[in-house]
Amino acid sequence: MSAICGPSPELRSAGRPVWPPAWLRRPLLLAVAAPSLAGCERGVLDPKGPIDVADSTILIDSVAIMLAIVIPTIIATLAFAWWFRASNSRARYLPDFVYSGRLELVVWSIPLLTVLLLGGVTWIGAHELDPAKPLPSSHKPLPIQAVSLDWKWLFIYPDQKVAVVNKLVAPIGVPLQFSLTSGSVMTVFFVPQLGTMIYTMNGMTTHLNLEADQAGEFRGRAAHFSGDGFSDMYFEVQAVSPDDFAAWAKQAGQASDVLDADAYRDLAKQSANLPPKIYRLGDENLFADVATQKIPPAPGPAPAVRPH
Repeated sequence: MSAICGPSPELRSAGRPVWPPAWLRRPLLLAVAAPSLAGCERGVLDPKGPIDVADSTILIDSVAIMLAIVIPTIIATLAFAWWFRASNSRARYLPDFVYSGRLELVVWSIPLLTVLLLGGVTWIGAHELDPAKPLPSSHKPLPIQAVSLDWKWLFIYPDQKVAVVNKLVAPIGVPLQFSLTSGSVMTVFFVPQLGTMIYTMNGMTTHLNLEADQAGEFRGRAAHFSGDGFSDMYFEVQAVSPDDFAAWAKQAGQASDVLDADAYRDLAKQSANLPPKIYRLGDENLFADVATQKIPPAPGPAPAVRPH
């Protein structure tokens, strides 16, 4: 047991150092944690759709462009420190040096060109990835209405007459045409492996186009703090083949629970860690009623009452 829980009292009383020593604990902790972290999802750097491929390309290109300054600067700093060391008699000592036009040209032109290149990449990429811009595809887009609540997500499939809590099922290769709003406070919809994040706000609708091009299970999340349950405001994303999606939608349409205005008001009450649940859509205008505040918004997170 002492090998697991720590050194024995005899070792402590003998004045021997406790194993592992303090200087070795952090490297050991990192070595132990590294294998478990290797299995974690890579987010935007592990793209599963064309939008996130473009996002990750912009990110990698931007880092590469910035490294074009960072790496030469580090090398030059080390080279200057080595060359102008006190023991180097060959180094020229110029105590009266004030200005060099050629040196100023190099010092300012390289950063200027880098900023222009970086700005151009970002500007063009940002306009190409306009969230509301439809994605080119031979498939008809799938409309999905998303509502952020405290602290869960509601996804409505108007064509399939289905609604799902905390789970998004998407056919691969089919553009997903999102309309998003909030039934409470402002938050952010984000599926890192599919791409662009976007705000959801009460009283208005935002639009987002995404697409999954690989089957698999991903994680979506809220990317804006919205109260006590924010840390658990996740949802499942399941990308399946179009045939499997059609089969799922058919089965989901037979769900026993119906989502109408009354059921929505119960759902909008604050709760966290809800398991995925499927509803039959009982009110085709439910999303519009939420977005236009015909159904009043939830009061939002209340301040915690702490005992005195």
